[in-house]
Amino acid sequence: MHTPRVPTAPAAIPDYVGKDTRLPLSVKLAFGAPHFAGAGMAIPVAIYMPIFYSDTVLVPLGYIAMAVAFARAFDAITDPLMGWITDRTRTRWGRRRPWMMLGAPLCALAFVALFTPPVGLAPMEAARWFTATFVLFFLASTMYGIPHYGLGPEITLDYKERLSLFGWMEGFAVLGTMVAAAVPALLIRSLGSDRAAYSAFAIAMGVLLVVFYSVLCLRIRERPDFYQRESNPLIPGIRRVLRNRPFRVLLGVYLAASMTGAIPGLMMPYFTKYVLKPDDPERWIGIFLLTYFASAFLFMPLWIRAARSFGKKSIYLITLASGGAGSAALFFVGEGDLWQTFVILVWAGSSFGVRLFLAPSMQADVIDYDEFLTGKRREAQYGALWAIMTKFTVIPSASVPLAILVSLGFQPNVEQSETVRHAISGIFGLLPAATSLIALAIAVFFPIDEHRHRAIMAGVRAHQRGELALDPLTGAMIGPPRERGVDEATGWFLDHFSGRELRRYRAQGARPVVLGTSVAVFVSAAVLAGGTFLSLRSLGDLGREPGVATIAAVVTAGAGLTALCFHGMRLRAALRLARAPVAGAVIEAHLELTRRLDPGRTPV
Repeated sequence: MHTPRVPTAPAAIPDYVGKDTRLPLSVKLAFGAPHFAGAGMAIPVAIYMPIFYSDTVLVPLGYIAMAVAFARAFDAITDPLMGWITDRTRTRWGRRRPWMMLGAPLCALAFVALFTPPVGLAPMEAARWFTATFVLFFLASTMYGIPHYGLGPEITLDYKERLSLFGWMEGFAVLGTMVAAAVPALLIRSLGSDRAAYSAFAIAMGVLLVVFYSVLCLRIRERPDFYQRESNPLIPGIRRVLRNRPFRVLLGVYLAASMTGAIPGLMMPYFTKYVLKPDDPERWIGIFLLTYFASAFLFMPLWIRAARSFGKKSIYLITLASGGAGSAALFFVGEGDLWQTFVILVWAGSSFGVRLFLAPSMQADVIDYDEFLTGKRREAQYGALWAIMTKFTVIPSASVPLAILVSLGFQPNVEQSETVRHAISGIFGLLPAATSLIALAIAVFFPIDEHRHRAIMAGVRAHQRGELALDPLTGAMIGPPRERGVDEATGWFLDHFSGRELRRYRAQGARPVVLGTSVAVFVSAAVLAGGTFLSLRSLGDLGREPGVATIAAVVTAGAGLTALCFHGMRLRAALRLARAPVAGAVIEAHLELTRRLDPGRTPV
């Protein structure tokens, strides 16, 4: 029988976290302002960069698509690793701020290099320059972005105040997006060339990124009572995340939406230039982007107020439906329909902004439920897992549309065939509409509202006192993590394995578990090798551009590398299990505990 542990007094927390749950405005501004520069950099990368490299630098479109797929796959792999690292970092400055101070300057340098390719590069040399700087940009973005996300949920634990905090953050993001949508076109007009305009813009945004993150790190202190806690192992942490039912629902929403997440930004320039055909396409691209994001910004305060009154989930469902209908309407406009497109973008944009701030606010509530289940604060690990899974899903939408256009006969700076124009319209309008409806159908099942969130936080406090607490989502009485019949260190170790593997171990010993994980490592390595071989084989044929098959090979290689890392860590744990067996009674107690924490679902 375990004796309830007397909790030690928590370390002092920042002075802006107290009985008054409202955060000072200066904290919200310092937390949100870096998103102005971050979004200002993301929009050129997502929207202007492909057409800049294809139509100005003259890199073949297929190579751009392949480089984007490679960079996105690499970025997706680094996200969970960065989340695990920042959650485990222990310094006198905290676990988030050191990484932000390192990542922001590196990202600024990579962004400037991405938009200042040396003049006179041959197409393949430019393709290599693009690939290197693009990968470095995403790596550095991960270094500061994942810790920044992890900092948000711990600044305030209040259900409604999170709406305000993330509303300010996404308000800055939308402002940065508006600037990035409008300023490059103005700079092109004043400076006379794409290269000079993008170079000037990249330098300005890089400087702002460094300045804003410096201010954030100076103004906002981290909560010592969070970062002084013991962290969890990587693979068991992932498995316990997947047992969190609200996480699975929200992840399903994100996966559905991200299947076409890159398409609006990627295809907007092509849709404007080759379908609408205005006399000055660069100017109209800027107008359309500014219209879309200005609508999001102007309507955001109304949506925040509505979410406070009617709940996060209800407003989220409404905006998914509205945004999907707006995307579908874009399919029906054609050459010369500039003002019709303008009106549709106002409609679609008005609901876009709400999903930006509601999503992280709902994520923060999910993380609180995870603390109730596990006793850990794992903000960055959750953010990284959302990121890796959605980024792998978004890779096809960031690269396959370009490969499809190439296969249909796209040529830059010429009149496109009717087939290519229809393909651009269908990809740009109908596909995002379809995935919005799928996301809507999944979001209906999200279970956390304000009442349940209060009960979750009450349960967390009860666990800290060593008491049983009611799980408001399942109705089960759950004891504190350290008082659940299985030693906590042993429980985390056993979570390297699925419920099926543990039952097999109890019946047959460690050999089948070691064999199974070894096979998984071998298969993962084979997938990685096969995808890499096919990618390099396509690259070796310089007489033709990479197509959809090459993009699929790159994505496959990235998935194989991720699986290899995952199962490699599990194999090490399996060998440890073979050397130091765990009693069958402990295994049974652990399986029973996982069933109680997530009833109705077989332990994974």
